[in-house]
Amino acid sequence: MDFGQLFNTLLNSLPNQVWYFVPLFILLPILRTPWFKGKAGEAMVNLAAKLFLDKTRYHLIKNVTLPTEDGTTQIDHIIVSRYGVFVVETKNMKGWIFGNAKQRYWTQKIFKHSQKFQNPLHQNYKHLKTLQSLLGLGDEQVISLVVFVGDSTFKTPMPDNVTYGGGYIRFIKSRTEEVLAEAEVQDIVSKIETGRLAATFRNHREHVAHVKSIVEQKASPPRCLKCQGEMVKRRVKRGANAGKEFWGCKAFPKCLADNPLGESTEGKIV
Repeated sequence: MDFGQLFNTLLNSLPNQVWYFVPLFILLPILRTPWFKGKAGEAMVNLAAKLFLDKTRYHLIKNVTLPTEDGTTQIDHIIVSRYGVFVVETKNMKGWIFGNAKQRYWTQKIFKHSQKFQNPLHQNYKHLKTLQSLLGLGDEQVISLVVFVGDSTFKTPMPDNVTYGGGYIRFIKSRTEEVLAEAEVQDIVSKIETGRLAATFRNHREHVAHVKSIVEQKASPPRCLKCQGEMVKRRVKRGANAGKEFWGCKAFPKCLADNPLGESTEGKIV
């Protein structure tokens, strides 16, 4: 049997109207990916900035990848003005969002399903420090801003610089004290454009690989500095710290090394 001929016959027998749906079937899986949702969220923030911020006073620079000592860091949006350099991190999420400024992880809850995600303020901290190093700016001149878009609702009080939708425009306009001269603003825009990596597929792929390697390192248990063996989570049974978890060497009692949970063992003598 000639399967090639049979396949062509089946294709030719399909009604012409069916072909109109083929692109839709191809697009649907893409529309559901985290990558597309992230890009859609960034596009909404970009559009709001273009519509509601005066272009002569606020300069939008989007999708900036900067080199760092250990790889790269990618910033969704940078808005440069006399009122400061706003470093904007975008989150396109749905469901209920729980968190506060000091927590390492926040929680997203959709019906009965809950999952943790990195505190976006902590995520944006590296972006701020990279920009400060590149531009030579002080803490009062660089402002962190997190914008949630999508069908999400804050269920805990959030800091002023964590906003939903167009709230980030109000936050930016609320800053009325000038911390940069106009000449400095133009110089900052020029330095960012010069210092950023080209927006190529290769640079994006290398940045994604760098982020994945960091996530994998954080997910793996730390190594014992005394014997280089694995460490496991244990819980204090007695005393003032009863109930608290810590990293203990798997070789206990031969090795007595331990470390508070959440603290890296790198560079720490235990």
